[in-house]
Amino acid sequence: MQEPITVRIATLKVVSEPSVLVCRGLGSCVGVALYEKGSGIAGMAHILLPSEEFSLKKDMPEKFADKAIEMIVEQMVEMGAIKSRIVAKIAGGAKMFISVAPSADRVHVGERNVHAVKAKLKDLNVPILAEDIGGTRGRTMEFDTKTGRVKIHLADKTVRIL
Repeated sequence: MQEPITVRIATLKVVSEPSVLVCRGLGSCVGVALYEKGSGIAGMAHILLPSEEFSLKKDMPEKFADKAIEMIVEQMVEMGAIKSRIVAKIAGGAKMFISVAPSADRVHVGERNVHAVKAKLKDLNVPILAEDIGGTRGRTMEFDTKTGRVKIHLADKTVRIL
């Protein structure tokens, strides 16, 4: 297997060969790992924002939950994946910044990202098999496309397997 492929913030990667895809430094961002069991076709996105309405710059659709997930699914299908067999694992969406004026009804960007990711996956009928979301600590998400296994490395050195 080749060296791990880093999926940088606001980007995505789709592969058809066994690979390890890595999203480093997931704070309020959400890492989305999609794969079709058995085919080896998989993708990962490092989601920055829920949708274009949260950004003045709209030139990078890969940074938005709704656009990036659609792009991954489309690319996977173009490579031969069967859409109805695509599944997901997600991580991130932490509350990294404490508001100066906290409000009970205020939804933070990490929560908005998680909601947007889940809504888009539901809209596309892509089931979420596992998740490691929320909290207040950053994470790194390591996705083995051959096995579908996701390893989460938390900032405190804790490791979880999804």
